[in-house]
Amino acid sequence: MAHSIDPAAGAVRGFVPARNDEERYLMRHIEDLADAAFSRGIARYSAFLSDREQDLAQAALGRAGVRDGWRFDGGWPEAERRVLCLEPEYSYGECPVRCVQLQCRALPGAALPAHKDYLGSLMGLALKREALGDILLPADAPGTAYVFALEPAAKLICRELCQAGRTEVSTRLLEPEEIPAFPAPERQLLTATVSSLRLDAVLSAMLCVLMAAFPLSYSLPCCTSAAAPLRN
Repeated sequence: MAHSIDPAAGAVRGFVPARNDEERYLMRHIEDLADAAFSRGIARYSAFLSDREQDLAQAALGRAGVRDGWRFDGGWPEAERRVLCLEPEYSYGECPVRCVQLQCRALPGAALPAHKDYLGSLMGLALKREALGDILLPADAPGTAYVFALEPAAKLICRELCQAGRTEVSTRLLEPEEIPAFPAPERQLLTATVSSLRLDAVLSAMLCVLMAAFPLSYSLPCCTSAAAPLRN
């Protein structure tokens, strides 16, 4: 099939075409997956994709003429990192996303691992980020974390992971019906008025809003830095 890195006709509004070789390679890879899936009628799946990579994948599918038979799946309804599932009609594929429950063995009153501790420990197993999806720490279950991962990575986690940060953890591979119904993540909507659409004016307004909303933070929260709309 012919390959193209041009934006798709069906791409989301505001889509930015591939900006570097890595993004162009990803789009070609998605087109190859689509070609293999729909020419042979066999389900194919990508690794975990970020929000940006999901936009690129959707654009690549549009350029390849794929309109049906695909979806994104991250293991739970509100997932941010998701796998592209290419499932032609009458194919019998199974999404490779699995969920591992991590349970801390911490002394009463001891500090529990944070998201960065879990991620660091997982990366310490020589896992690539593309093999890992969301890491959830439910507020109503302190000391418990849920890691979504591709099946080979999930099995490796269950075999090898014994601690997160300095805290010992136990692992259990969950069946799909055992995965809890997690609440949707809360996102704070921030707006700002800018004098012009020049980049310096937009960035200045964004930083002012974030500094006012999070005066004690030295790092910007990931959900607001990318999701805060600006209007003039």
